[in-house]
Amino acid sequence: MSSNGQAGTHGVRIGGVIVGEGAAVVLAQGHEADVRWLSLRGVAGPGAVARARAGWDGPLLVEPGSAADLAEIAEHADGVVIETGDPLARAAAALGLPVVVLRAPGTGLDDWLDAAARCAAEGAAGVVLCEGVGETGGPDLALVRAARRSGRPVLAAPGEDAGLAGAAVAAGADGLWLAPGADAEAVATAREAVTVVGALVREERPSAVPAARQAIDRVDAALAVLLERRAALAGTIQRLKPVGGFAGRDMDRERRLVAAMARRAPRLGEARLAPIMNAVIEGGLHLAEELRAAARENGREPSNQDQADAQALAGGRPHHD
Repeated sequence: MSSNGQAGTHGVRIGGVIVGEGAAVVLAQGHEADVRWLSLRGVAGPGAVARARAGWDGPLLVEPGSAADLAEIAEHADGVVIETGDPLARAAAALGLPVVVLRAPGTGLDDWLDAAARCAAEGAAGVVLCEGVGETGGPDLALVRAARRSGRPVLAAPGEDAGLAGAAVAAGADGLWLAPGADAEAVATAREAVTVVGALVREERPSAVPAARQAIDRVDAALAVLLERRAALAGTIQRLKPVGGFAGRDMDRERRLVAAMARRAPRLGEARLAPIMNAVIEGGLHLAEELRAAARENGREPSNQDQADAQALAGGRPHHD
């Protein structure tokens, strides 16, 4: 499987978070974000950045509303946000903080990358690109992929549709820039995309045990989602087969399945994958038998809803398919 991860990307540290290394990050104005952002456009008077810092000890990005905001940003923020064509760009980059360059609507890729290069030349401590802020139709994911080839991390803003978060991560976004007022549900959706989709498409090369364990946790979360879905599909097959349960196992098919999986997991190989898949298949068969028995006790045939209910009772994710 090809990877849309961070290979070839130079990570940029913003506070205690490195954008472009490891998992994609979630940026929002509140709730449980990895990085918070604040815009001072239309905000009158000093003190907004200091107040934001007082209420948040994590990474803080600030977009200035005027040159008068730069001193406060330099004192309290971990990074500065500017838009392509912003007359404050040069002075903001000269603060020596990391800079996030938002692509203004209508700005082409070359001009966007040139703006980032100018920020770096003015002394920015790393430059991150951001696509989709202010775009009514969501981010241009082809542009995200093209911008990543510059070697700079790229954020994507899914806008009001948090469901685009998964597509953005799959396209290679190194972070999700959530819209102003994004609620806890939107943040949770973004985190689920970072965890589950990211585990499938992002290469991670952790250099310390805690980071490696966090990466494994994300892979295990994706495995749990796939195993639940597999169990639901297997339950459907059990209801459709003339001979179901353990008596209806097709060992030739199972061997072909393991051989196909080994082509995607050559380091594990067939010998190691066979007992893993045997346990997965038997777990699904046991679940199907339990559902069938429970349905018969109630005088009916098992259904897809029985499968979903059993998984919910077992503490799994609700089945939405």
